[in-house]
Amino acid sequence: MLTGLLTSSPGSASASALLRTFPSIGHVITAEASQLRTFGLTGRDIALFRLVREIACRMAKAEVRNRPALSNWQALLTYLQTAMAYEQIEQFRILFLDRKNNLIADEVQQRGTVNHTPVYPREVVKRALILNASALIVIHNHPSGDPKPSREDIQTTRDLKAAASALEIELHDHVVIGHGTHASFRSLGLL
Repeated sequence: MLTGLLTSSPGSASASALLRTFPSIGHVITAEASQLRTFGLTGRDIALFRLVREIACRMAKAEVRNRPALSNWQALLTYLQTAMAYEQIEQFRILFLDRKNNLIADEVQQRGTVNHTPVYPREVVKRALILNASALIVIHNHPSGDPKPSREDIQTTRDLKAAASALEIELHDHVVIGHGTHASFRSLGLL
């Protein structure tokens, strides 16, 4: 599909040129429009990339939507990889869960820079109270592709856990998404 799309218009980029510049197809379909235009892609080409990505995200999210998140962990990780792994800036996402760990809401609360996203525990807990959430899973991506938690990630998680616990909201996990991999604070013994 990528090859067909990129070779369909005269003067447009070739798939091989894009993949020589970007490390993966995930990086290509999440690249900024201005980056893609330098390869000769048209607005139509870029819109098609966005559509493909949106379809993939919606399909992955559908697998998560109607089942408890904790008993559907692999589908949840697949969705998070699809939605976040190749973003060029960090984003902080929160999954708000009910008492049975069903998804109430999935929200990107913050967007940051290439290596930092501010997180405000007060705002996370405030939103959880508004949604009547009983539990949370927080997620952020590392644009570098390496999901290893930083010291700041660990401290932020401790602060989030303390704020949530004070209001009887369970923080089930903090997941860092990398390129095709992830780090779970719970699995690492950090939560």
